[in-house]
Amino acid sequence: MTLDVSGAQLAAIRAHGERTYPRECCGLLLGSFEKGDKKRLVEAYAVENTWQGAGEFGLGDGQGEERRFLITPEDYRAGERYARERGLEVIGTYHSHPDHPARPSEFDRGNAWPVYSYIIVSVQNGRAADLTSWTLDDERQFQSETICRTTEV
Repeated sequence: MTLDVSGAQLAAIRAHGERTYPRECCGLLLGSFEKGDKKRLVEAYAVENTWQGAGEFGLGDGQGEERRFLITPEDYRAGERYARERGLEVIGTYHSHPDHPARPSEFDRGNAWPVYSYIIVSVQNGRAADLTSWTLDDERQFQSETICRTTEV
């Protein structure tokens, strides 16, 4: 699995994580599914983290927006419309892990979909650090996805 991404897109995701610190940031990854196991990211589409216990979606676990994020169905649909208008599709999501490693949590895994890319940026003391990408395998386990940095996407 490979995700082609420009430096500007990576910078946008890192900046979003820094802006929302100590809360998790979140957004949609817009682009295209290419031949084989390759995806091409064209735009990181930022949305507001609306997690407030998320009990209305059956996701409540006592954690706050410092450890969880929620993209509402309305925001997801708006992102899909925005992508379609530009000839793109949703190829995944991104979010930050404030003061935690850029590795998916069990909560992340339980709410992930196959085929999508999941970018996680670690934000340590307000500064973006490691950034990783993940996909689910057939056993619903996260596998690391290679990020290929391009000059222009």
